Amino acid sequence: MIRAGRVCRGLAPLRARPPPEPAGGCAPRPRGLRTGRPQCRGLFGDLGKEVGKFQKKLKESLPGSEWNPIDTTKGLPPEQADVVIVGGGVMGWSVAYWLKCLETRKGALQVAVIEKDPTYSKASTVLSVGGIRQQFSLPENVQMSLYSAFFLRTINEHLGVVNEPPIDIQFNPLGYLFLASEDGAAILEENVHVQRDQGAKVSLLSPTQLKKKYPWLNTDGVAVASYGLENEGWFDPWALLHAFKRKAISMGVYSCHGEVTSFTTSSTELLTPERELTLSRINYVHVQMPNSLENQPVECSLVVNAAGCWSGKLAEMAGVGIGSPNTQDEIKLPVEPRKRYVYVWHCPDGPGLACPTVIDTTGTYFRREGIGGNYLGGLSPTEEEEPDIQDLKVDHSFFQEKIWPKLAHRVPVFESLKVRSAWAGYYDYNTFDQNAVLGSHPLVENMFFITGFSGHGLQHSPAAGRAMAELILEGKFKTICMEKFSFNRFITGEPALERNII
Repeated sequence: MIRAGRVCRGLAPLRARPPPEPAGGCAPRPRGLRTGRPQCRGLFGDLGKEVGKFQKKLKESLPGSEWNPIDTTKGLPPEQADVVIVGGGVMGWSVAYWLKCLETRKGALQVAVIEKDPTYSKASTVLSVGGIRQQFSLPENVQMSLYSAFFLRTINEHLGVVNEPPIDIQFNPLGYLFLASEDGAAILEENVHVQRDQGAKVSLLSPTQLKKKYPWLNTDGVAVASYGLENEGWFDPWALLHAFKRKAISMGVYSCHGEVTSFTTSSTELLTPERELTLSRINYVHVQMPNSLENQPVECSLVVNAAGCWSGKLAEMAGVGIGSPNTQDEIKLPVEPRKRYVYVWHCPDGPGLACPTVIDTTGTYFRREGIGGNYLGGLSPTEEEEPDIQDLKVDHSFFQEKIWPKLAHRVPVFESLKVRSAWAGYYDYNTFDQNAVLGSHPLVENMFFITGFSGHGLQHSPAAGRAMAELILEGKFKTICMEKFSFNRFITGEPALERNII
């Protein structure tokens, strides 16, 4: 197996950088008063200012015109980058931020984030319902939730930018309420034991306690429930994405618009006692410019696959999973898009402002949306009911036939609800065990994965992004050990199964 540290050593012979300064986003060191001659700005700095003045004058002379006579092309990728991150969702920008925050000296790494849709109209990040919870079944997932909750509470200390407005992610700390039937009671209690062992504050409620706390809830068929007492609720996904992106760009990260269409790789044959292995390495990332035939090759040392639900296809471009049968070369990254619907409905007599995110025994979930009697929710379909992923059209009959009856049973006043709107988004669904894939590939040695979260990526992005940066820069995980989520488990056939997937 190729260890991450081997890839990290590839960063050592990088070209010379400016003298060390405190890393952006971290606590700065005091700077002494400078004396002596003033520094020359340089020809190009002065020229840039003059060009800017010239542009402004020309535009002012053409009132109402959007024409820009000397347009500067934005979003083009650089010719070289130490780290190319493919995917500009919250996960990609989290990795970019943490790489710059943890670099040994300012400017040590040149990082580029490639995003094909800068409008984010179909991005999983902004189409998420924005939940955060600690009620998972794996210790690593609970730890990521705890770290992310701390990060979100102190977000302005991390992602605040000088002379920019403070960040408000509009956090609603109303918790998650998981309901379990007799058949699921033992598993729920076992999960709560894991959560408490990791330091999460979660309480168990009997049906009587439930009814007293939430009188609008029908407790028929409920044997026990678990409720997160702190660090659970929901927030604005766009605000978090924008905060990561704004901060990373302020720290020198390149934001590039385009679609990665191919890689240029080199390979080495390695003879082992069992068989001959082919190790490959990505040398260039080829980026197709939007609305253009131009293709920009970017020379790089590392590639981070943060392409979400499309990360499986991106991995195939690098040769992952396309080798000979019955070998490691044929093992694919088991991440694919799964379409999920979110419905918004109105019910003026529904649960009040203290309504948490409720996860029913059937898997149906809902929560309050705003203060005007609106709610949102959904239900993951069965394998047989999985919808077509070719577009993001919403099937309204799915709500009428599959979700509404369950909602009306659990909350009787929902019998008279009225659907107001709906949308669909993609999960980066890990078909192997519905859990994250974090780490490098054993054969494509400089491709790193941060994908496969199956619906809980947004809430784990602060912790997962830091873990990925640590692995790249240090050759190991430091804050939270994520070895369980490595690609190697697909080779050994040992799943890291997460029970609490919504």
